[in-house]
Amino acid sequence: MREFRIDIPQADLDDLRDRLARTRWPEPSTVEGWTQGVPLDYARELVEHWSGVYDWRRCEAELNALPQFRTPLDGGGDDAVQVHFLHVRSRHGNAMPLLLTHGWPGSVIEFLDVVDDLVDPPDPRDAFHLVIPSLPGYGFSDKPSTSGWGVERIATAWAQLMDRLGYDRYAAQGGDWGSMITSALGTGMPEAVIGIHITLPLAQRPPEGAVPRLTKAEEAALTDRRYFETHRAGYSAIQATRPQTLGYGLLDSPVAQCMWIMEKFWDWTDSAGPPENVIPRDRMLDDVMLYWLTGTAASSARLYWESYKRRRLDPVEVPTGITLFPKELWRLPRSWLERRYTDIRHFHQPDVGGHFPSMEQPEIFVDELRAFFGTLR
Repeated sequence: MREFRIDIPQADLDDLRDRLARTRWPEPSTVEGWTQGVPLDYARELVEHWSGVYDWRRCEAELNALPQFRTPLDGGGDDAVQVHFLHVRSRHGNAMPLLLTHGWPGSVIEFLDVVDDLVDPPDPRDAFHLVIPSLPGYGFSDKPSTSGWGVERIATAWAQLMDRLGYDRYAAQGGDWGSMITSALGTGMPEAVIGIHITLPLAQRPPEGAVPRLTKAEEAALTDRRYFETHRAGYSAIQATRPQTLGYGLLDSPVAQCMWIMEKFWDWTDSAGPPENVIPRDRMLDDVMLYWLTGTAASSARLYWESYKRRRLDPVEVPTGITLFPKELWRLPRSWLERRYTDIRHFHQPDVGGHFPSMEQPEIFVDELRAFFGTLR
C-alpha cells in the first residue's frame, strides 16, 4: 500500500485545449431540445467554458488534500490490479468505517462534497471513517488486462481492501454499479458488513408468489422503468456489447467523452432543466476529466460487458437501508425488494433528487446515511 498523489503533466492539459480548439462540430439536430442528444448550442457553450474557464488544478488540489493510496487487489483471481482509493479517517475514535462505491459515469468525485459532513459531523456519534475506492478500470485505478472483473469480483476485492486497512466490521454504501457491488458485499461477506445503504436496489421483477397490489405511485415508477429501458438505455447496450469500439472515439475526442457523460447528468438528475440547476458545471467537468485524463472510456465501459447481462440477484440478509430518489433510473416496489433484501430497516423516498444524490442533494444524502447507520451503531 503506497501513498498516491495526482500530478497531471501540463502537456496533457495543453493537449486537451488543443484538441478542444480543433473540434469538428456536427450540424444541429433536426428537432429542438435533447431528444436526439446534447444540443449543439449547449455543447459549444460547455466546451468554451471547459477550454477557457475551467481549472483542473483546483480539482487536483482538492483531491490531493485528502489521503490517497494505491494497493494491489486480486478479488480472488490470478491477476491483481492496483486500486486507487481515498482513506479519510475521522478525528472521532468511535467513528464507523464506511465504504463508498461509485458507478458509471461517476467516480470518487461524486463524494467530494459530502466528505467533511460524514467525517466531522456536528454530533460525533454520526462520524464515519471513509474508504472511497475507484473501480478497476476507472480513474487512477489500473485497467484490468484480462476479463473477469465483474460485480462479484470487485466486491471480493473491496473486502480485501477493508481487511488490509484493519477494518474487521464496516458499513457500505453505493449507487449505480456501487449499489450492485455493495449488495454483493452484503451477500458474500455478511460477517464483516454491519449493514448496507443503496440508492438503486435491484430485485426479481416481478417476484415469484403473491405480492401486495401495487399502488398508483409504484405503477407509475414501473412505467418509468419500462420507458427508460426502451428509450434511454442505448448507452448500456453499446457498453455491454462493444466497449472497445466505443473507446476509440471517446479516448480520441474530448468532446465525445464529455458529451457521452454530460448527457447522463442531464437525463438522470432531478434538475427540471439543465443539470447545472443542481450540480455546479465545474464539478461535472471534474468528473469528465477523471475519465479523459486517465483514458478510461473503454476500460470503464467494460464493466457493462462483464456484468450488465449477468446481474445476479442473490439474497441479501444484512441490515439494509434503501433511499429511492424520485428521478432514480429504476424504482422498484418495496414488496419486490423485500424478497431479495430480507432485512430492510430503512426505506425512504425523498421529494427531490436523482441518480447522483451525493452531488445533487448532498444534505439529504448525508441525512439518509446518518438516519440508517445510526440505528446500527
